[in-house]
Amino acid sequence: MPAYASQIIMIVALFAIMYFMMIRPQRKKDKEIKEMRDSLAVGDEILTIGGIYGKVVKIKDDKLTIQVGSDRTRIDITKWAVNNIEEESDSKPKETKDDQEETKVSPKSIRRLGAASEQTEAEAEQDVVDLADAED
Repeated sequence: MPAYASQIIMIVALFAIMYFMMIRPQRKKDKEIKEMRDSLAVGDEILTIGGIYGKVVKIKDDKLTIQVGSDRTRIDITKWAVNNIEEESDSKPKETKDDQEETKVSPKSIRRLGAASEQTEAEAEQDVVDLADAED
């Protein structure tokens, strides 16, 4: 076997490693992005590559019309400008009845809290006096 044959094998191995480490994962990622952009539908909430959140209102070939802001401004963009489809999370913790009651504040509850804090201060003062008497 000639000496240059081992060098050729090393170069081929280097290209194979580079393909499996760099080129193949990038192609897979590009394919996933293309599928995501092709699956866009009217009503989807999206984020553009420019950082604009919007709702798809019209799709025509390679062009999208999105609605942004509270005044419902419409913007035309191309499909390649879509960064991702925003998913509404169902994992938001729901407020329980106890949490809702804690957030309600009324004048009666404020008076009750004030009275409770006065009682605890009076009890604390009495405890200090009792401890002082016990030490004597």
